[in-house]
Amino acid sequence: MNNKNQFGKQGWTPERMGDLTGKTYVITGTTSGTGFEASRILLSRGAKVVMLNRNAKKSDDVVATLKEALGNHIDVSYILMDLAEQASVRKAAEEVLEKVTRIDALMCNGAIAQVPSQKLTVDGFESQLGVNHYGHFTLQALLFPLIEKTKGRIVTVGSMGYNLGLKTIKFHDMNWDKNYSGNDAYSQSKLAQIMTVYELQDRLKKAGKTDVKVYACHPGASATSLIKTSGSLMTRFIWQIMKLSPMVQSAEKGAYPELMCATEPNLDQAGFYGPTGRNYWTGPVGECKLEPHARDKAVATKLWKISEEQTGQKFQL
Repeated sequence: MNNKNQFGKQGWTPERMGDLTGKTYVITGTTSGTGFEASRILLSRGAKVVMLNRNAKKSDDVVATLKEALGNHIDVSYILMDLAEQASVRKAAEEVLEKVTRIDALMCNGAIAQVPSQKLTVDGFESQLGVNHYGHFTLQALLFPLIEKTKGRIVTVGSMGYNLGLKTIKFHDMNWDKNYSGNDAYSQSKLAQIMTVYELQDRLKKAGKTDVKVYACHPGASATSLIKTSGSLMTRFIWQIMKLSPMVQSAEKGAYPELMCATEPNLDQAGFYGPTGRNYWTGPVGECKLEPHARDKAVATKLWKISEEQTGQKFQL
């Protein structure tokens, strides 16, 4: 537990955010949960939000809901994108670059979790690794030139799940063809996302590109539909019970860490941010301890190389 929160006893809250008029935020997975709440809060501060979602009907509903709550004047739109399909990610990135002239932060929020049996994406990746890691890896690389031009940020929403499972990347069987476990595969995908943040930081520093800032955070235990949409029946049942307990916080509070990483001036990139209470499930938002295996340089370097090979995408560094 982290008792020395740099933002005081209450931790970071959106009250610290000023007027965001003129700023543009691109967010994946906003039809519910933390992505929806992050969009709502950014829009309420005058920001422009471009949502990247796979479901047109839900996206239309979200736009209508946000306009009803905040007014028709808000600048919110969406582009269809399925993180599970590399072709879809590429097409969406093209549309983003046509639609916006700046990206103050790309917020990699979308995810799937606890997929009960092994599923492969159309590109042949284990579904959780394909969506959570490879989908976002390609998106970040394609949008990087505009993020750099804007001196913007990349925010990756990880999970404390990175600290479960094998605690490394299963390079010899990244698709879990043997001994598949939904939890282990999810943990690997989240570890991969977090490792990529710090590896990208190192590569930016080496290339002398310090204008782009890259952050890793986690939402803690938040009342979202993530488990409901992809977990097994038993996992969903347990989660529904947990959501009624004090061990789980609101989706709104779960959005605070990514909002902080997207907007807080002079935030240390070396940190890993989220709720700082017991087990990092809930509590004031601030810096959390990141376990050493998430910063294993040899594993991160190998993962980066494989990610480039598998997606066919490189960052212009």
